[in-house]
Amino acid sequence: MTTPGGTGPSDTPDVSDVEVLLAARGDELVRLRAAAADMRDAGLVAAGRPGQITYSRKVFIPLTRLCRDRCHYCTFVTVPGRLARAGQGAYLEIDEVVEIARQGARLGCKEALFTLGDRPEDRWPAAREWLDARGYTSTIDYVRAAAAAVLAQTGLLPHANPGVMTVEEMRTLKTVAPSMGMMLETTSRRLFEEKGQAHFGSPDKDPAVRLRVLDDAGRVRIPFTTGILVGIGETRRDRAESILAIGAVHRRHGHIQEVIVQNFRAKPDTAMRGTPDAELDEFLAAIAVSRLVLGPDMRVQAPPNLVSEQECRDLIDSGVDDWGGVSPLTPDHVNPERPWPNLDVLAEITAACGHTLTERITAQPPYVLAGPPWIDDGLLDDVAALADPLTGLAGAGTRVHA
Repeated sequence: MTTPGGTGPSDTPDVSDVEVLLAARGDELVRLRAAAADMRDAGLVAAGRPGQITYSRKVFIPLTRLCRDRCHYCTFVTVPGRLARAGQGAYLEIDEVVEIARQGARLGCKEALFTLGDRPEDRWPAAREWLDARGYTSTIDYVRAAAAAVLAQTGLLPHANPGVMTVEEMRTLKTVAPSMGMMLETTSRRLFEEKGQAHFGSPDKDPAVRLRVLDDAGRVRIPFTTGILVGIGETRRDRAESILAIGAVHRRHGHIQEVIVQNFRAKPDTAMRGTPDAELDEFLAAIAVSRLVLGPDMRVQAPPNLVSEQECRDLIDSGVDDWGGVSPLTPDHVNPERPWPNLDVLAEITAACGHTLTERITAQPPYVLAGPPWIDDGLLDDVAALADPLTGLAGAGTRVHA
């Protein structure tokens, strides 16, 4: 199958071999990271964009902070009572959503990242009542309406991140969102099934369900973002299996546009507040191994706000080639205690490592350039308004409706 993002290495390593690589430390880790960086650099040269490390200038739209899951590390999710005491509704209203996007447009943003809890109406009557009062059948139905409003009124391109979706829901959202995403996080069933573990009591964190979503996204031809969390209680074997699972689904469909490798950071007021943060060497090994397993054509991403400036350099030296969405306006609502780096500072850090910080749009360049079936026919003009027609990256001088 020929696909815009390639399908990754044809030789799949054994899970035991990947597990061994994840355990590399000292000089072995230095060599592993160097090999991953070399592979990244070769991939960028082959893609015609040597030395470029990308980011997407975005606004973060927390459409609802209600969720039916109970992840033990999450501070994004809250309960209806707290929202009511803060004078907030179960969801942002459409005019609130559009205003956030408009403010972002004035600052040059091109992406509107919609993030939210999974199907809160299945757990919270307040969510169901809010949707019913406004004529929406589900949270996904409302995501579509909000994304359509942002697209029409601001020109920002929505990236939908609503969690577990059905095929039909993906098809519906594809008409308003050039890209979508859902973190795999881990394939560990232990973390899902055992009481006290990170995903216990969270139906949408069933690894089988999340793998089905990744496969369905490929069948619908959606440029899709996924990734793993490092340090939530998974073993190295779990981590190896998770990386290989992402590689397998990408080989089937070619649709995984980027893989996020994210380090766990403990937060107060969560069940995992006493869990140590992911160790740096563990994290860097996971990035390097992800690069080596997934190949030179994959975009490997790590959030720059979850590490120090020096550690940002370490990420680059481990094979990262994308910083993900960085906002000049809105905080990272999932990690509000970790502000985004200033874009000038991020450019300086990137340049100090011999690379160039380069802006992209929400869909990665190969999918932008390929167009249909990856980009819905109805979105082609919206995408073309913001993308460089030759590179598929963010176009110079393009503007959205401020």
